[in-house]
Amino acid sequence: MHRRTFLRHSSVALAASALAACSSKSKPQLHVFTWSDYLDPALQQKFEAQHNCTVVIDTYDSNESMFAKLKGGATGYDIIVPSSYMVKALVRENLLVKLDLGKIPQSKNIDADHLKKALDPTMTYSVPYMTAPTCIAYLQSKLGDCEPSYKIFENPAAKGRVTMLNDMREVIGAALLSLGFSLNSINPVEIKLATEVAIVWKKNITKYENELYKNGIASGEFYLVQGYAGELLTVADDNEDVRVIVPKEGAAFSCDDLCIPATAPHPDLAHAWIDFLCEASSAAQNMEYIGYRAPNTAAYSRLSEDFRGNPVLFPSDELYAKCSPLDDLGENIALWTAAWDQVKSA
Repeated sequence: MHRRTFLRHSSVALAASALAACSSKSKPQLHVFTWSDYLDPALQQKFEAQHNCTVVIDTYDSNESMFAKLKGGATGYDIIVPSSYMVKALVRENLLVKLDLGKIPQSKNIDADHLKKALDPTMTYSVPYMTAPTCIAYLQSKLGDCEPSYKIFENPAAKGRVTMLNDMREVIGAALLSLGFSLNSINPVEIKLATEVAIVWKKNITKYENELYKNGIASGEFYLVQGYAGELLTVADDNEDVRVIVPKEGAAFSCDDLCIPATAPHPDLAHAWIDFLCEASSAAQNMEYIGYRAPNTAAYSRLSEDFRGNPVLFPSDELYAKCSPLDDLGENIALWTAAWDQVKSA
């Protein structure tokens, strides 16, 4: 998940809280480095009251910019919220501490089925926070009732009105899944075949981009887009013509995780923050506010019927089995970069 969009916006509340922090120097300050608009501010206020502290929010817009800042020597953060694949990179650079799960008793609530797919299944360095699939959205009035499949990108009725994400992991990953291969394949033959599929899709594509797709499909400029669940579900709430699907072949079902940097000045308070967000009531409240799924079994029964029944955030067991998070490719990233260059230049 590269961008976050709430069903409601909390930026003003968070800014007000940050201003309050300036006048609360006597209280301990928990510094959280995270994505923008990624927390119900009511929960922030509740934690502050419970722990007599101030939570200060700082934001980033990509995993890579966060990683670069920490690797460059930035200190003072108590909590960071990287995507799972980035956790691996942070661990390699010794930028995270091992978690003391004894201080996070509510981690027992984390969905066991999610942990089976997680890149840190023992929660050694990270506890899952929010997860959601990369989806496809289309206009029913233009394309009719479509099969939930990546084959939709070959639909001639959508030609010139299609966008896909400007992200090689998402595009080539989707092509791999369409062929029945792993989303994180490092097999050169499979990557080659997926590249050929992505080039076929490109014949219909207007552009690869990460910003305009939600407004574009809402306005009717685009008929078909690849994008992130939170944003597309929000658009669909406001526009009955928009259909959001998880392809039957599977999708990237990525997760952002709660971690404690190696230089955290308040590690005990950071553990308490993670534990607080893992409480069933906190997780359910946060889900309803943000519009993403917290993999928290104890929270599911507390969700509204509409939210819990959403087939995008809660796909069938059969479909969920075909979804997986983007993994860290390490040195094999070069294989993907070469394939992406070929797609872009085709």
